Amino acid sequence: MLIQALKSKIHRVRVTQADLNYIGSITIDEALMEAANLIEGERVQIVNINNGERFETYVIKGDRLSGMICLNGPAARRVAVDDIIIIIGYGYMDFEEAKTFKPSLVFPNEATNLLD
Repeated sequence: MLIQALKSKIHRVRVTQADLNYIGSITIDEALMEAANLIEGERVQIVNINNGERFETYVIKGDRLSGMICLNGPAARRVAVDDIIIIIGYGYMDFEEAKTFKPSLVFPNEATNLLD
């Protein structure tokens, strides 16, 4: 049996931009993507600490070490610049594999969105 389990998490990053007129998605600093084991196009869940919103979108690669976290398109209506969010990626895995799987957890500096 396959189950969906936590694969990746970027915990408590600050939204730096919200662009309603973009096609859609979340743009994430490439260094954060790599640290969290996320790839471009991957579906992620966004949890907004400030207002309780939870929604899904897909990842677009942002400039490395820019600290960029930009919600694009309709998702831009669910956040405000400077909101704190959690970005979660899930993966399908065998039930037994999931028992020992270790997800990639990233805790960036909230002020800069960079890894210390």
